[in-house]
Amino acid sequence: MINDLWYKNAVIYCLSVATYMDANGDGCGDFQGLMRRLDYLQGLGVTAIWLMPFQPSPCKDDGYDVADYYGVNPRYGTLGDFVEFTHGCKQRGLRVLIDLVVNHTSNEHPWFQAARRDPQSKYRDWYVWSKKKPKNAASGVVFPGVQKSTWTYDEVAKAYYFHRFYDFQPDLNTSNPEVQAEILKIMGFWLQLGVSGFRMDAVPFVISQKGAKVAKPEEHYDMLRTFSQFLTWREGEAIILAEANVLPGTDMKYFGSAGERVQMMFNFEVNQHLFYALATSDSRPLVKAMRSTKSRPATAQWGQFLRNHDELDLGRLEVEQREAVFSKFGPDPDMQLYQRGIRRRLAPMLQGDRRRLELAYSLMMTLPGTPVIRYGDEIGMGDDLALRERNCARTPMQWSTEPQAGFTKSDHPVLRVISDGPYGFQHVNVADQRRDPNSLLNWMERIVRMRKEVPEIGWGDFSFVSAGTPEVLVMQYSWRNNSVLCVHNLSGQPREIRFSLQFEEKQCMLANLLSDDHSQPDRGGKHSMLLEPYGYRWFRVCGLDYLLKRSDI
Repeated sequence: MINDLWYKNAVIYCLSVATYMDANGDGCGDFQGLMRRLDYLQGLGVTAIWLMPFQPSPCKDDGYDVADYYGVNPRYGTLGDFVEFTHGCKQRGLRVLIDLVVNHTSNEHPWFQAARRDPQSKYRDWYVWSKKKPKNAASGVVFPGVQKSTWTYDEVAKAYYFHRFYDFQPDLNTSNPEVQAEILKIMGFWLQLGVSGFRMDAVPFVISQKGAKVAKPEEHYDMLRTFSQFLTWREGEAIILAEANVLPGTDMKYFGSAGERVQMMFNFEVNQHLFYALATSDSRPLVKAMRSTKSRPATAQWGQFLRNHDELDLGRLEVEQREAVFSKFGPDPDMQLYQRGIRRRLAPMLQGDRRRLELAYSLMMTLPGTPVIRYGDEIGMGDDLALRERNCARTPMQWSTEPQAGFTKSDHPVLRVISDGPYGFQHVNVADQRRDPNSLLNWMERIVRMRKEVPEIGWGDFSFVSAGTPEVLVMQYSWRNNSVLCVHNLSGQPREIRFSLQFEEKQCMLANLLSDDHSQPDRGGKHSMLLEPYGYRWFRVCGLDYLLKRSDI
């Protein structure tokens, strides 16, 4: 089967089953509730749904502590419910991606329980052990301020086990061929049930050497090729979307020179500099980040996002840049997390300013790659900073003004619903915004639809056009002799710009894709335009006779 590269012009929507929609009234979301919302997601215009972990788990880390890779947490339903869900998605033309968390398991997983009890068990070498506590046990922690060590002593095993994350998440020994074979089996199982790919968690740690005597871990990139080849053999359209927050220049090792490893990666480098641009109205570091991550194989794709289900990681920024973003979007220590990030949702970060929200989403939609939207952001949901760590931005979806935001009929939701302040469900919910043609939700539907009608962004090459000021970012995409131009004013002040297109034929019309505000060049071939504060424009580049021929603009 030939991969049709569907992900190159997709729009991905991330959600947690637990907090999306509860159908049985027990306070926890489930697959039957999610199925009731598939028509909503189809109407929003997204083309793929990415599910956070839903397998059986003690849920000490929101399901990322998996206790069984081949099942569904009973709180969410059954495997039958999952298959009905994937079937419902297929009927609506929606693809399904699921989290693949194979860097570690729960310490309650039967594999780990067998490994700790019996040194002769085959599962013993599925984990990473040491008789003595390594000297570097305090280095490399992922959650500074919360996590103190990467090695924990197990009384039953009489040995220390390695855990890159929390102590209840022992790392799998992914260098073990048996573990790699099991990972392939896990992928094959879910492919058979209708998924189109996997968002692979913590990829740099999955492919890294592990052990007490490993001073400088090496990454086994060919492991990714093994995974990708398996997907191609089993289901040609299936992909791996890698979570890999790595330095520019390293990304090609994950993609592979010919795209033979992962098909997609999240672009953390651009994400962090995007927020710096929003905080300072300076596009230059963002331009540098996009240029440094421009190289990628023809079949590979970046995943572009604003906020995800974790904190906004700013670890790649320079100290002064990070402090500028903290000052603007997360000034209170309670808004920050792990000494590197901000744990707020997008809307409160931007103070609920509709102009800035639209600018941010327009920017994200026009970055080189595939946009990834987080549930609730389409209506401008807020956060609950009283909840611990990352849970503050993982509150239940706000559907209506009914009790518990229409998420559940229970008085005890899995996480409390935001009910106070300007982001309470009484003010921010789907039902009200669906009836308001000027709502953020209806604007999002229009911008998602437009993004799918501009394949040049997903497939084409990009370049930058000088606007004469770093406060205005002008990007030009070209693909198959077609071209689009995206203009964004990062400033809170109006800006007038003048620029020339990068074409041999200078006399080109700019047909506005979002309004009737088209642009014609002057005699010298230059375009002039006045941008309102936080203004944005999407243009299709065409001949001067274009508007005369087209009546549907």
